[in-house]
Amino acid sequence: MIIDDNHRKAAGQVVEILVDRILNSIGKFIISVAGESGAGKSEIAASIAEKLKYYNIRTFIFGQDDYFKLPPKTNARQREKDISWVGIQEVKLDLLDQHILLAQEGIPIIKKPLVDFNADKIGEEGINLTDFKVLIVEGTYTSCLKNVNCRIFIDRNKLDTKESRLQRAREKQDEFLDKILSIEHEIISKHIKLADIIISKEWEAVKNNGKK
Repeated sequence: MIIDDNHRKAAGQVVEILVDRILNSIGKFIISVAGESGAGKSEIAASIAEKLKYYNIRTFIFGQDDYFKLPPKTNARQREKDISWVGIQEVKLDLLDQHILLAQEGIPIIKKPLVDFNADKIGEEGINLTDFKVLIVEGTYTSCLKNVNCRIFIDRNKLDTKESRLQRAREKQDEFLDKILSIEHEIISKHIKLADIIISKEWEAVKNNGKK
């Protein structure tokens, strides 16, 4: 994860929009950060958490990557066998939604999946959310979660994200990846209409009052 000034700028604007709502909210405040692969979801989530520290607001970040049905290398092989596997069906969004709801209901300790990339396994970890006011859920399909107070969408496509994907060097940049990104684009780009806040290609955070 490489955080730069663009991420910090956009995160600062998001916090300006939300901080009063967060401070006045009863219970935990849930934020989702969605967008296409390489859009900067993890970076924006971490930057928002950092900005909220100035208000003494503690934040826990859930990563959608921990909620994939298959561990990462196995999931990649399944995509190669059947490219129609690419999509929301790869992820246990219902379980992620359930864990968010449990946190909102005040359940202090939640047992969530934890991916071990190197071992290609999905384990489990217990997290104590008692002292966290804000939960951020970041991932490609998190706009579709039900138990969210504010949905943020990063408006960047595979052309905009090419440089950041090359920097992180997580995947082989080939024709097959391009097919995956195209499928994801067809799905994820439609989620912008669900967003409460859109982060533009210029890294400006704006309220989506008209809901595109």
